[in-house]
Amino acid sequence: MTVPDIAVTPVIKRQGRVVMVAAAKGDAIGAEKLAELVLDHEGIAGDRHAGFLRPADVRVPWFERHAPIQNERQISIVSTEELAVIAANLGIDRLEPEWLGANLAVEGLADVSFLPRGSRLFFPSGAVLAVTDQNSPCRIAGAEVERQLPGQDGLGLRFATAAKRLRGVVAYVDRPGAIRPGDSFKLRVPEQWIWRG
Repeated sequence: MTVPDIAVTPVIKRQGRVVMVAAAKGDAIGAEKLAELVLDHEGIAGDRHAGFLRPADVRVPWFERHAPIQNERQISIVSTEELAVIAANLGIDRLEPEWLGANLAVEGLADVSFLPRGSRLFFPSGAVLAVTDQNSPCRIAGAEVERQLPGQDGLGLRFATAAKRLRGVVAYVDRPGAIRPGDSFKLRVPEQWIWRG
C-alpha cells in the first residue's frame, strides 16, 4: 500500500500572551473576570461549561437533543485581534471578551478562530488546553453585546454576521493547572492536511 499523494503542512509552533481570564458562573452568557483560572480535568470549577459531559444541542444535530455527550467545549478562547475586527464590523469602539462569555482572551495570534482541532496551548503552570472546534457566533451573544452598549439598537441581530469565523475556539483541559493574565504560552499546531475522500 502506498501513502496517498496528499499535501501535508508540518507542525507549526507559535507563542502568545494571556490578556484576560474569566468564568461564566451564572445563567447569562457573560463571564466574570478573575485573577486566575484554576483548571481541572472537568474545566473551571463553577463555570457553566464545566463537566466531562454536556447535553447535545443545535451544534451537533447528528445527536438527539439533550443526549449526554463528551464535553469538548469546557473553555472558550478568543483573541484581542479578532475582537477588534468584530467591533469594527459592528461599528463600535470595543468588544470585551467577557461579554461573550470567553474564559480566555489572548494576543499575538491574530487568527485564533482558525486553529485546527488538536492544536494545544501550553501554559507556564503546566496547564494544557486542546482545541476542538471553532466557536460559532449566535444571537444570544449578540444580545449580550447589545445589552452592554445601550442605545446601539440592532447589534444583537448584526452580531452573527459581523463575528462569523472570528468568534474564537473552544477547547478542553488536557492537563490541569492555573492560567493568569500576563502568562506567555506556547502553541503547537499539529500536522495538517485536507482529506478529500
